[in-house]
Amino acid sequence: MSTTFTMPTSPETRELLGSIADEMVSEFGITRAEAVARINAHWHGQDLSDEDCLVPHEDERFWAFVIYYGRNVPDWSPGADRSGWVPTEPPAAGSEYWTVRG
Repeated sequence: MSTTFTMPTSPETRELLGSIADEMVSEFGITRAEAVARINAHWHGQDLSDEDCLVPHEDERFWAFVIYYGRNVPDWSPGADRSGWVPTEPPAAGSEYWTVRG
């Protein structure tokens, strides 16, 4: 499936963004369209194509949780009880961040 990110990326970062989207879909049960929209909104206006880009310094699980729940992830353990956690709001429907259908 073609994924359209709205910010400039290096090939390495683009691959990681795709993995972040995959992680969000599998971990949180959201659509790929929503995952990509959240990623686009999170890094809106930033240039991720530079070799000094910090995005690849963390893995897809880290970014998936930060983008979905916000910066204050209360528990990073795989078995954490997330039943009381509240995800951040997805970008507004129809906004420029929604670049994937479905």
